[in-house]
Parts: sequence; C-alpha cells; structure tokens
Amino acid sequence: MIAPEIDPVALRLGPLAIHWYGLMYIVGFLGGWWVGTVRARRPGSGWRAEEIGDLVFYVALAAILGGRLGYVLFYNLGQYARHPLEVFYIWTGGMSFHGGLLGVAIAMWLYARKTHRRFLAVTDFLMPLVPIGLGPGRIGNFINQELWGKVTDGPWGMVFRTGGPLPRHPSQLYEGALEGVALFIILWLYASKPRPTGAVSGLFLLCYGLFRFIIEFVREPDVQLGYLAFDWVTMGQVLSLPMMAIGAWLLWRAAQRNP
Repeated sequence: MIAPEIDPVALRLGPLAIHWYGLMYIVGFLGGWWVGTVRARRPGSGWRAEEIGDLVFYVALAAILGGRLGYVLFYNLGQYARHPLEVFYIWTGGMSFHGGLLGVAIAMWLYARKTHRRFLAVTDFLMPLVPIGLGPGRIGNFINQELWGKVTDGPWGMVFRTGGPLPRHPSQLYEGALEGVALFIILWLYASKPRPTGAVSGLFLLCYGLFRFIIEFVREPDVQLGYLAFDWVTMGQVLSLPMMAIGAWLLWRAAQRNP
C-alpha cells in the first residue's frame, strides 16, 4: 500500500504558506476549547465557560514552546546547535510530546496560582481535553510522512516516500488511534463521575505512557539517536517511564484517599 501523497502545504496566499501540520494544531486547540466549555457547563464542575479561553491560551503557548524546546533538547540538540535559526521552523515538524507536557505542567502551575486553584484540580480538568490535540497532531505527522514505523510485511504496511521502498508500520495512525481516540474515550468516561483529586491526571499519565511505550516497539527511532540500549530502548520509552510511574502513584494516592 502506498501512503497517500498529500501536499504538506494546505493553502498558499502569495508568499504565505499555510501547512497542514499547523492547521492540525489549530484544530486540536479549538476542539479542546469547545469540549472544555462543555465540561465547564456541567453542574458542579467548579469552572465557568468564560475561563476556558484563558486556559486554552496558556496550554497552546506552553505546548508549542515546550514541545519545540523538548525536541531540540531531547532529540536533535547537535543539529540545532549548528543551525540555531531552524529552532523556529516549527511548520517542518519536530515537536516532542514530553517537552510539551513539561511546558503545559509549568503553565498550569502558573494558571493555578493565578486563579487560586489547586494544581491537580486544574490538570484533572484539563487532561480529558489533551487527546483532542494529540489525535490531529499525529495526522499532521502522517501528512508530513514523518515518524513512520519499522518495516513490516503485514497487509497494513505503507510505503512512505520519505521512508524508502519497503512498506512500514503507519505508526502515526497507531498513535492517533491510541493517544487520540482511545485515550479521549477512557478519560471522558472516567471523568464523567466525581473522582479524587489527581486521579484523572494519574490515569492520563499512566495510559499515555503505556500507549507510547508500546507503539515505540514498531516505530522507527529517530535516526540521529537510534536505540539507546539493548537494540530496542528508544528515547520515547525512556521519557514515558517517569510518566507511567507518576501516573500510577497519583492513582494509588487517590485510591488511599477514597478507598
């Protein structure tokens, strides 16, 4: 199966090129804004619908800055040290979810201080919205024909123009399905009932870390890094382990408070 050839540029307006990758981020943030407004209007949510715009602004700015900085530091520091201006070329791809998560965590801490809320109360409200941004982001990776998987002889394998002549796992679609669709359903259903503070955040961290750890087995490692150990450990797996540990601890802590 040949991967569809889609022009990464969705629209050209004179010298201005609007990329699908950037549009996917806009779709994710707008979708998160809308769903956040729906959540805020639920009885007893503790949130006002008017607050969601500020929340999404904090998240969007932190996710983009943290995601780009995380990719630079975790995945390709040497390249950007040689070509520092390329740090700002975010339309070409190159974002780290784990870096974005750290950025969002800092932003939510600042937002919690500003609004006089508990940090985990803010992240519990936010976490069910995050997969709405992750799913379109992986579609953007697919359109850019980047982050494809290992070679496979399965009938679902796709030949990517950027990945050579052999069919590969469309790992971007796997991630979109798990980190986007499945994770959203899990968190939405779980958060539909009152939960102890930190439980929703813990479930997000545990599930995302687990999904990402598993998918890394069929995803081609970044060429500049390769495998970090044992010919199978990737940077994505290393960064996902602390997520799973913190998520499991938050769930255990929540269970102790509400046995």
